[in-house]
Amino acid sequence: MAFALMILEPRGQRQGRTQEEAHHAMDRMVRFSEDLQSRGLLRVAESLRADDSAVRIGVRGGKRVVNDGPFAEAKEMIGGIFLIDCKTREEALAIAHECPAAEWATVEVRELGPCFADSKS
Repeated sequence: MAFALMILEPRGQRQGRTQEEAHHAMDRMVRFSEDLQSRGLLRVAESLRADDSAVRIGVRGGKRVVNDGPFAEAKEMIGGIFLIDCKTREEALAIAHECPAAEWATVEVRELGPCFADSKS
């Protein structure tokens, strides 16, 4: 089963870190990724830039709507994502608990699957 671990960071948190703190956090995340890779669980791991360079696109009433970041209504931003393969949901939750980012952010765990699937099956 494939799961996405999405790192939900408080907006502005990155700017509050010193260079040393930022490098330490990144080093911990890289070691976490390497560990998942060595265990044969990791498909993809990527860090994302802050949402001040993000763009949201939508179509409303047949017209394209473009909103440039940062997004004032958002208290958190997705700072990174891990795509992992696990045998069970419980294994994915245990891996999320191991993630260093859980100490300074929220790690949201979501199973991959079609958006129309019955969630009870």
